[in-house]
Amino acid sequence: MKCKINRNAAKVLKKMLESEEAEGKMVRVYVTQLHGDHAHYDIKLDTPTGHDEIVQTDKDIDVLLDTRDEFLDGVWIQYFYVPREEMVITNSSKGSHRH
Repeated sequence: MKCKINRNAAKVLKKMLESEEAEGKMVRVYVTQLHGDHAHYDIKLDTPTGHDEIVQTDKDIDVLLDTRDEFLDGVWIQYFYVPREEMVITNSSKGSHRH
């Protein structure tokens, strides 16, 4: 499985991982909704399960992805400061759609 993270998102995720509640946890990307040809995603701190793959990124952040969900392979985690601060997770290989 693959996962990319832009520089801004890496900074935000590293801060999340440095918090007290993150002790022993990793970043997990998961699907919140499926709409036929595309999915909506979110992030949380979690521990690995038997169905997870720990994906190493080029930003030195390991990401948990559930191998049973094809929509997670190839996700791109981005953080933007303009026009408003927000985390955006897409997967162009699975039909990106942004609301």
